[in-house]
This record gives sequence, C-alpha cells and structure tokens, in this order.
Amino acid sequence: MTAVLDHGGHAHGHDDHAHDHPHGWRRWVYATNHKDIGTLYLLFAFTMLMIGGVLALGIRAELFQPGLQFVNPELFNQLTTMHGIIMVFGAIMPAFVGLANWMLPLQIGASDMAFARMNNFSFWLMIPAASLLVGSFFMPGGAPAAGWTLYAPLTLQMGPSMDAGIFAMHLLGASSIMGSINIIVTILNMRAPGMTLMKMPMFAWTWLITAYLLIAVMPVLAGAITMTLTDRHFGTSFFNPAGGGDPVMYQHIFWFFGHPEVYIMILPAFGIISQIVPAFARKRLFGYTSMVYATASIAILSFIVWAHHMFATGMPVTGQLFFMYATMLISVPTGVKIFNWVATMWRGSMTFEAPMLWSVGFIFVFTMGGFTGLILAVAPIDIQVQDTYYVVAHFHYVLVAGSLFALFAAFYYWAPKWTGVMVPEWKGKLHFWWSLIAFNVTFFPMHFLGLAGMPRRYADYPMQFADFNAIASVGSFAFGFAQVYFIFGVLIPAMRGKGTPAPAKPWDGAEGLEWEIPSPAPFHTFETPPKLDPSATRVVG
Repeated sequence: MTAVLDHGGHAHGHDDHAHDHPHGWRRWVYATNHKDIGTLYLLFAFTMLMIGGVLALGIRAELFQPGLQFVNPELFNQLTTMHGIIMVFGAIMPAFVGLANWMLPLQIGASDMAFARMNNFSFWLMIPAASLLVGSFFMPGGAPAAGWTLYAPLTLQMGPSMDAGIFAMHLLGASSIMGSINIIVTILNMRAPGMTLMKMPMFAWTWLITAYLLIAVMPVLAGAITMTLTDRHFGTSFFNPAGGGDPVMYQHIFWFFGHPEVYIMILPAFGIISQIVPAFARKRLFGYTSMVYATASIAILSFIVWAHHMFATGMPVTGQLFFMYATMLISVPTGVKIFNWVATMWRGSMTFEAPMLWSVGFIFVFTMGGFTGLILAVAPIDIQVQDTYYVVAHFHYVLVAGSLFALFAAFYYWAPKWTGVMVPEWKGKLHFWWSLIAFNVTFFPMHFLGLAGMPRRYADYPMQFADFNAIASVGSFAFGFAQVYFIFGVLIPAMRGKGTPAPAKPWDGAEGLEWEIPSPAPFHTFETPPKLDPSATRVVG
C-alpha cells in the first residue's frame, strides 16, 4: 500500500513526478495539486477580466458622445450590470484565490492545500457559473439589467436570464465558501514547525482573515438572491410592496454582504503589497504586528458600515450618523497600513523593479480612492453625489488601482517562481506606466462629472458632460489595449518559458519560504515539513 501512496519518495530523484499524476488534459481536469489549481484559477480570472473589459469598452464607446450611438439603453444597462458582476465575481476574487492556492502552501511550508479534491471542485464550479453569466446575453430579453447590486423591484421584472444569474451567483458563492474553508484549514493546521501565526507572511494573514469574511457573508448574499427567486416564481413578497414587502430590505441584506465583500477584494491586495514593499526597500516590514491587528480591525468594522450605501433611502438621522462615523472609523486601520508601507520604504535601499512600481502605484492611487471614500462617507455630501459618476470614480480607484494593480504586482513578483523565467524589466515597466496613465485619464475626470451631477448607469447625457466623457472613453480604450499588450507581450512569452532563467530567489531583498525552492517550482514541494530558522523565513533542514 505504501508503494502506491508514497509516489516512490525520492528514490526516482528528479523524475518522481512522472508517475504520480495524469498528463495531458487529465492533469488539468482532475487537478489536485495546488499549483495546477492556482494556475487554472489565474487563467480563468484573466479570461473573465478580458470579457468584463470588453463589456466596459462597450459602455465607454456608447458614452464617447451624447445621444445614442451603438447600443439601446436596455442593452447599456445589461452591459453595466454584467460588467460589474463578471469583474467582481469572475475576475478579482478568483485571481486572489488563485494566488492563495499557488503561494500559501509555499509560504507556510505545507505540501499542498488541506482538501485537494474540494479544491478541484471549488474551481470547476466556476466554469458553469461563468458560462451562465456570459450566456445570459443570448437568453430571451437579454442579460440581467438591474445593476450589479441586483436591486428589487427591477429584479422582479427581469426575464429568464435573471434566474440564470441567481443560479450562477449561488455556484460562485459555494465555490468561495469551499475555497475559504480550505484556506483556513491549510493555514491553521499545515504550517511548518516553528512557523507561529505571528511569523507568517502578511499575505497568509490577510487571506486567513479574508476567508473568515467570505464564510460569514456569502450565505447572506445567497439568502438575498434566493428571496428574489421566490418573489419571482413562488408568490412570496419579500421585496414587493404590493404584498407587504419592502425593496429597501433587499438593500440592507445585499449591502450587509456587499460591504464586507469590498474588503474581501482588497485585504489580499494589502497582503501582496506588504510582501513586495519590504523586498524592494530591503528592510523588514515596519509594524508587522500592527498590520495584523489593522487587517483584523478592518474585517470586524466592515460588518457595521453597510448602510453607508443607503444614505439616500430615507434613513433616520441617528442611523445616518452611526453609519457615517463607523465608516470614518474604518479609515484608521487602513491609514495604519499605508503609514506602515511608507515607513517601510523610509530610508530603505529602494529599487524600482516592476513589482515595486506596481506596489508604489497601488499605494498612491489606492490612497486617493480611500480619500474619495471618506468624502462619500459624509452623509450630506453623499446625498448630493449618490449614484453619480463620483461614486464610479471612487470605487474604480480602489478596485482597479487597488485590487487589480496589486494582482499585477503579484504577477511580476512571483511569475519567476511560476514560470522559471524572468519577465524583462522593460516590459513590466511599459505595462505599468501605460496602465497607470490610461487608468487616471479614464477615471479622474469622472470625479468632476459626478460633482457636476452626471448620474451613473445612463446611456445618454446632456451636452455639458461631453468633453470629460470623451476623455474618459479614450483613456478606457488605452487601458484596455495595455492589458492586451500584457497578454501577448508578457503573459504568453512567460508561460512559454521565453526569457532568462530565473534563480531560486530572483529578488535579493525578498524573504520567505517560497524563495527556498527552485524556479520553476517543482510539482511537489515540502513533502516533508521543513525545519525553519527562528525568523521562519529560511529552511535550515
């Protein structure tokens, strides 16, 4: 029996991976190895990013000038809705889960994720879900067009695609919960001896906390969309005032999920930045303990701020004050993080390779997005700019310049470990500057459009907004083309192994167990738990 289970140990030397896993398509379909599943997640997320990006360019092409150009208002609303849902649930979240799958076992010295088959299942659930979302455009009546928030009463009036959307969200939620359980058990039970919780890399900490958030809020979303489903088909009136229901109740339930969700999308990004900045400042992360506590504080506070999305729904002033102050309070631990990153860079021996550029870009632009969030937290201001392009500018500054930039930083940082080749520096830098400039040209003008009163999710607008919309649309296409460059100029060559071979530790200031194994990472790593030095960053035996 041992001969079957043991895969031949190290007797086969370098060739031992030839016997222990299927090859060809079976390797991917039946994947139980964390690296393969991580790769699948990352490729899936990037595919969805491209699909979501095409929808965004459809939106921006329509808004290039006033009047109706390319799409009718109904299709426009389908584009805005599906762009949001696909980007959040199909691109950003799976990308972070892919990174967790790839990197967490390497960072904590584990042989694999705790539940290998569940890991495979949680990935493959995403494929039918994504197919339902993308396929909904081809259903009678077109895709859901109720906004990514899926607000009643619109959702009660939509065609069959709404049901497909609800089913897809259920699948994605189940996938997230399984992935989270896997991450929690892996981190809590499979760390190498000597790696205490307070010696873990920040990326592992942020993902541990994120996984708890996911398990807490995904069922809430499932509840909200199931109530929508029963209202649509089974005669209930949760959100239908005619039967004694209340559409505002939907908003409360949705945002009780929705606000922690935005932190689910940013906390792993904070973890990535906390790994990269010390590596290129060549210093230990400033205030590690405070980073851990700040992450936990953000996660706890995220549950008491949900109604700041609802200042304009007739909330009593006491409610407005509570949610306003609670939202402002959450900026304190976020500020602690930004201070710690800046303090890590302070007087460090900094070099600006591609991962560091993306990280510094992240800190700068994410902080801007944070400040516009604080402005929106002030109820009297929010009532003026609610549902305008100011809000669109705010959340794209934290989700694109936040989550997406951090994901690109992670790619440039860890790609040598994944592919075994170095990405040429000039390519990473070109991609960064092109993306950063195009991003700001797209979204900065939206602050002014919002302050001037341009409402979001409209296919047409008055003449006074024409100039800034034209600028934003040009910027959006430039940003889109930057990501096309990334596919063909960076990603595919790296995946094909084109470039100079990467050493085990390509970044001289990097610390952590992932740099103790060769590049590219072998199929199996840490099959016997490694013995670590006192800092838990190096293998000693």
